[in-house]
Amino acid sequence: MAARIVDTMDRHQVPIYIVAIIVGALAGLAVPDTTGSLSSVMNPALATLLFVTFLQVPIASLAEAARDTRFLSALLVVNFVVVPLLVAALLPLLPGDDAVRIGVLLVLLCPCVDYVVVFTGLAGGDAARLVAATPLLLLAQMALLPLYLRLFMDDAIGDILDVRPFVEAFVVIIVVPLLLAWLTQWLVRADLRRPTPRGLRRLPDTAAATMVPLMVLVLVVVTASQVPHIDGRAGDVARVVPVYIAFLAAMIVLGAALARLWRLPPPRARAVAFSAATRNSLVVMPLALALPDGMEIAAAVIVAQTLVEVVGMAICVRAVPALVKD
Repeated sequence: MAARIVDTMDRHQVPIYIVAIIVGALAGLAVPDTTGSLSSVMNPALATLLFVTFLQVPIASLAEAARDTRFLSALLVVNFVVVPLLVAALLPLLPGDDAVRIGVLLVLLCPCVDYVVVFTGLAGGDAARLVAATPLLLLAQMALLPLYLRLFMDDAIGDILDVRPFVEAFVVIIVVPLLLAWLTQWLVRADLRRPTPRGLRRLPDTAAATMVPLMVLVLVVVTASQVPHIDGRAGDVARVVPVYIAFLAAMIVLGAALARLWRLPPPRARAVAFSAATRNSLVVMPLALALPDGMEIAAAVIVAQTLVEVVGMAICVRAVPALVKD
């Protein structure tokens, strides 16, 4: 019975996530005073989700993937050369409000490192290589984001943006879960060699069954905590939605084209396409929350991107295998 429920959740992930966002939005509107307490739950929930994600990929696979320089170079070029060029082309379509623009730039300039792994796997992509690339993608966006923000905004952005939450997010959300996942895998392998295993061998499968509920928790918390900040700015948020749609559609195609240019095999090409299109909305949220008073709309703009992206993934999970055939 439990296995059947898990299988049903896995097969219907996208509609479940859309419902989670809707529930979070309604909860945020109904009880706006819970914003602060919900925000404090965000990082632990996301860290737990990534621990479970990392636990599904064997360490041996990560080592092999890290040596794939062609794949890694394709990821870096598509995310840190092609994406900024597209963002520059889309920038004139954005509202002139600095908070809205910062929110859009924060989310579009940073490649996803969490649920992109899930969607890549659903589309038959090489999820292991994406997990192996996670530290590199995080470090690259940490280094390049201030540069890009100054390029697209102005030098005053340095007085507004505090990078400390980004560093904290990297350690808490990526480094700690990854190390714990590796330690857990080592303990599981040690347990399997014992004459009488203690049951640790079942831990990865048990953890995998929690992935969809954890993703639902993250989406509900993020949406419920940020929707109240829209507060009369719904028009500005609505104006960025077409930009997000255009970005996602363009980057799926451009990512697949670049992977073809790099002559990557189909599973890796699909991983590059998904990495190019999906953005780091959940991990950059602490940066948006650290903005000065009066710029709360930036976080709501990031939530809007999450909604567009999750809906878009329902299409991409089917479209990308057709675009990048075996």
